[in-house]
Amino acid sequence: MVDGILHHIRREMGPRIVALLPHFESVWATGWGERANEHLVFMLGLPAELEVVEFAVAPSTDGSGHWKLDALTERAGTRPAAWIDDGHNEACEAWAAQREAPTMLVSTDPYVGLTDEQVDRLVDWATGINARED
Repeated sequence: MVDGILHHIRREMGPRIVALLPHFESVWATGWGERANEHLVFMLGLPAELEVVEFAVAPSTDGSGHWKLDALTERAGTRPAAWIDDGHNEACEAWAAQREAPTMLVSTDPYVGLTDEQVDRLVDWATGINARED
């Protein structure tokens, strides 16, 4: 329970996120806001808090476009970006396709979360990006 709301967070998520930390500049881009650091860091056993992306708009599910895009566009700038989310839509796909910097969307099932296979794909992707920059 977090703030009186039941959340299903698998124990496997912590080690999976920790496996990504050496390869990425990781941030929370979630409707949880600062509550991610207050609750999820502890629940997932993360070594430290992550930066929180602030959104100028409230979460939306109206299908008109993803409410996170403006903030993530600003945050990513011209750098490579990997975005893990259970709410990607066509607007997210279009955003990723039009970016000049390497961009990877990882769409998760909200009932499963991030999988080992997705972690492996992300690490391979980041390793390839870093090898090209060296």
